[in-house]
Amino acid sequence: MTPRSGWALALIVAVGLALRLYGVHNPILDHPGWRQGDEAAIARNFYELRNNIMFPQTDYNGPPPNYVELELQIVPYAAAQAYHALGGVHEIVARLLVIAFSLGTVLLLWLLGRELYSPRAGLIAAALFAVSPGAVYYGRAIIPESDMLFFSVAALLFWWRFVRARRRADWLWATVFAALAFLAKPPAVVILAPIFATGLVAPPPDDIPAAPPRLRLDWAPFGLGVLSLVPLWLYLSHLHAIAEWHWATGITGLHVLPALWGRLLHPSDFAAGIAGMFAQLRMLATTILGPAIFGLVLLATIAQPRGVEAARRNLFFGAWIAMLGAYAFVVVNVERVDYYLMPFVPWAVLYAAGALDHVLELIWPPRPAATTIAAAAIATLFAVYAGMLGVHPYYTWSRGVYAAADEVRMTIDPGALIVMGHYDPSVLYTIGHRGWEEDPLVWSVADMQSAMRKGARYYIAVEVPRLRANRPLYSFLQRFARVPVRSGWQVYDLRRSLVSGN
Repeated sequence: MTPRSGWALALIVAVGLALRLYGVHNPILDHPGWRQGDEAAIARNFYELRNNIMFPQTDYNGPPPNYVELELQIVPYAAAQAYHALGGVHEIVARLLVIAFSLGTVLLLWLLGRELYSPRAGLIAAALFAVSPGAVYYGRAIIPESDMLFFSVAALLFWWRFVRARRRADWLWATVFAALAFLAKPPAVVILAPIFATGLVAPPPDDIPAAPPRLRLDWAPFGLGVLSLVPLWLYLSHLHAIAEWHWATGITGLHVLPALWGRLLHPSDFAAGIAGMFAQLRMLATTILGPAIFGLVLLATIAQPRGVEAARRNLFFGAWIAMLGAYAFVVVNVERVDYYLMPFVPWAVLYAAGALDHVLELIWPPRPAATTIAAAAIATLFAVYAGMLGVHPYYTWSRGVYAAADEVRMTIDPGALIVMGHYDPSVLYTIGHRGWEEDPLVWSVADMQSAMRKGARYYIAVEVPRLRANRPLYSFLQRFARVPVRSGWQVYDLRRSLVSGN
């Protein structure tokens, strides 16, 4: 690396860090509060209940333990170890760990861009990821996307080195990082497509680009696939046996697979699935890639460089985007949240970087004038600003909800089990108590009495109008004393009956 490249990379990392530190002190009520609330609760439960990464627990569904079937909780477990070292729970630690993984991905994309294209392409890929709005925002949110992308890009980096030089150490590292990526979040399996494509298809020689590719037998992709998937299978089998909440198999069995069979068996459902994929392009163009990077990706399809290893690169990127498309059709059409599209980001920034590097090679003068550099810098600033506008609403969190939850936490007895009449793990986490979170409209008196027998001591009515609409439950709760709070919530002390003889 030249000194100039080193300074450029340092600047890219510094910009990426500055963008990700915005809102880092926010409570766990910003977007996506539901998922962040679960992850933060799992970290706190590692710290307070059972410090074993194989036994993740949420805060709800009754008294502990409440084991949950989720991906390997890498960031929450690491955060819990920091809590032990610091002597208390500090959510910012978890956010900083996520930021570290995201900035690590910046460096890995720089390395992979160098391997795929050129040193300048590596810097461009790193810069695009550093400022991509989805990578910025979800690169500081406590969700598993950042560690998944870090391990995925690392696996592809070492795999690309392996297919070029056939060093077994590279294959071993690719296998290790692929296993960690799949454990971090199973959608990372999309990286198996470029791995198998470049492992089993021999590209045509560079001097005969029109020659057809040839299939070949190679132990490497099969060995990597088996060895990297076995830990995920063992881990999920273990969790399935102990978990109260079967989210991984539940989402797959109840939502993803039925939707897939319906689309494959019914032409109208298939057409709706294709239309859904096109609708996802809007999320890609706004909150994930941003309009500037999305535009670069579209232009990159006609500006890819030719020459050495172009055929192998085409296999690599072609298989990767085909698998991403299948993933969008099967999974994202069911779970329509934009952070499920984060696996597209490494592909997009690498592909765009190669094309942009090629275009700059053709039109950028060896010593650009100051006006050219200034124009490029201004255009970059506008592109970054436009991209961040798309995710700016995600930083919003309710100060009223935070104040109400904090007041309840300070008012009721420490460690008491509660029933919270509202669905949102981030609110339950902020209250700082374990118990149940339920829809007050469908939670019955029998459910309430069952929770009380299991140790519930308070009912927290977050959605008071919805509770009042459930007349039997609302009437039952009037038998108990209210705990005075300043917010509009209602807190019932289930140990203080107002009815004599109860």
